[in-house]
Amino acid sequence: MRFLPGHEATTDLTYGDVFLVPARSDVTSRFDVDLSTSDGTGTTIPVVVANMTAVAGRRMAETIARRGGITVLPQDVPGDVVAEVVASVKTRHTVVETPVVVTEHDTVHTALTLIGKRAHGAAVVVADGRPVGVVTEADCHGVDRFTQVGQVMAADPTTLDLAVLEDGGTRGLEAAFDRLHATRRRFVPVVRDGSLVGVLTRIGALRSSIYTPALDATGRLRVAAAVGINGDVTAKAAELLDAGVDVLVVDTAHGHQRRMLDALEAVRSLDPQVPVVAGNVVTAQGTRDLIAAGATIVKVGVGPGAMCTTRMMTAVGRPQFSAVLECAAAARELGAHVWADGGVRHPRDVALALAAGASQVMIGSWFAGTHESPGDLHDDGTGRLYKESFGMASARAVAARTRGGSPFERARKGLYEEGISSSRMYLDPRRPGVEDLLDAITSGVRSAATYVGASTLAELHDRAVVGIQSAAGYDEGRPLPDGW
Repeated sequence: MRFLPGHEATTDLTYGDVFLVPARSDVTSRFDVDLSTSDGTGTTIPVVVANMTAVAGRRMAETIARRGGITVLPQDVPGDVVAEVVASVKTRHTVVETPVVVTEHDTVHTALTLIGKRAHGAAVVVADGRPVGVVTEADCHGVDRFTQVGQVMAADPTTLDLAVLEDGGTRGLEAAFDRLHATRRRFVPVVRDGSLVGVLTRIGALRSSIYTPALDATGRLRVAAAVGINGDVTAKAAELLDAGVDVLVVDTAHGHQRRMLDALEAVRSLDPQVPVVAGNVVTAQGTRDLIAAGATIVKVGVGPGAMCTTRMMTAVGRPQFSAVLECAAAARELGAHVWADGGVRHPRDVALALAAGASQVMIGSWFAGTHESPGDLHDDGTGRLYKESFGMASARAVAARTRGGSPFERARKGLYEEGISSSRMYLDPRRPGVEDLLDAITSGVRSAATYVGASTLAELHDRAVVGIQSAAGYDEGRPLPDGW
C-alpha cells in the first residue's frame, strides 16, 4: 500500500479519514477475486468473529465457518462447554444448514422462541426424526401462544434428498435452487432416507456456490477459541487443543506486557504447528515482541470497538488504520500476520484494513445484532427487534468472569470497567442474519479489489493507493436514503 502523492500521513488516521483510489484494472468481475487468506488459519474469507460473549457462540461459529470465516469462542466460557461447542461445530454439514426443530405438541410460544435463533424464519416439525410439517412466524401470528404447533403448521412438506446436493458440487446446488424456485419455496427440509438432516434455502444454495467453507484437514468446519493470561494458561490452552480447536487466541486488552509474553511462550510450547494469535497491541515494537514470544498472528487494536470505553477512560489507544498499517508492516518483515480488531462499521472499513496489510478483520458488535448471535431476541415496543450486546471489559462481563470469587474481590473488581454493559444492537430488517452481513462485506471487498486491479488479498495490499480526506469528503460518500 502507498499513499496518494501529496497525501502522506502527518498524523494517525482511522478508517473514516482515508479512501481507496481507483486504478486501471484487468479484473472484470467480482467473482474473479479470491478472498482466501494466507495466515495459516485455513479461512477462505478474511472475516473473524470476535471473542465476545454477546457475539460468538455455537450458531455463529457454525454459520461463519460454512461461509469461509472463523469464530473465536470467548475465554470466559468454561472448558467443558467449549469442548461441547467445538464437537457440535465439527459435526455440522458444510452445505446443509442446521434446522430449528419442534414437535406437533410444542406450543406456538415455543416455536416462536426457537425460530428467532436462526435466520430461516421457520422451524421443521418432526416425528421420530422425520419432517411432518413446517411452521413459520406468520403461521404463529393471530393465535393463542399456547396453541399446539400441529394446529398451525403446514403438513406434509416438500423435502429435498441430500443426494441431490451431493451430486457434482455446483450442479447439485443449481438443481436444488431450480426446484425451490419452480415450487415458489424459499425453504425446504433436507432428508437422508426420510430422516431430517438439515434445511436449505434458495439463498443458501446460491451462497454455497459462491463461498468455500473453512475446513480442517479432515473436512470439518474450523473454529477458534481464546484464553486469557491469568491463572493456569498452559492447562487452559491444552484443554482447548484437546477439544479440537484449530486456532488459539491469547487475549488481553493490553498485549504488550510481561504476563502476555510469558503466557504466549507457554502456549506456543504446547503445539508448534497450531496458529497462535496474540494481542492486543498498536505499535510495531509490540508486534515484534509478541511474534518473538511465539505468535504467528498479532491482534491489532486498542479502544476502537463499539462496546469499548478504553480511550475515553484512559486516553490510551491509537486510530485504527494507522495502527494496522504500522503493525502489519512490522509483522510482514518477520513472516507473520496481523488481524485488525475493532472499529469496523461498514464494508469499506474491512477493505481499508486489508489494504493496510491485515490478513483478516475481526468483527464483534456489528454481528451482535443478528439471529446467529447467542442472545435472545427482544422487541423494543415499536416492533423493532434487537439483541443486547456488552463489552468484554464491562462490569457485566467482569461480574460473569469473577462469579467464583469472593464477594469482596468481586465487588473490588466491579469498580473498574472499560466497556459498555448493555447496548441494544438492532437487527437490520434487510440483513437480519450474519450471512446477510457477510454478503455485504464480501461484496464490498471484492468490488474494492476490482477497482484497484487486484484479484487476491495480497494484490489488494500491494496495489492499494490511499488518500486522506476531510470529514466533508467522507460525508459526501454516504448515501442519502431520504433525499435532500
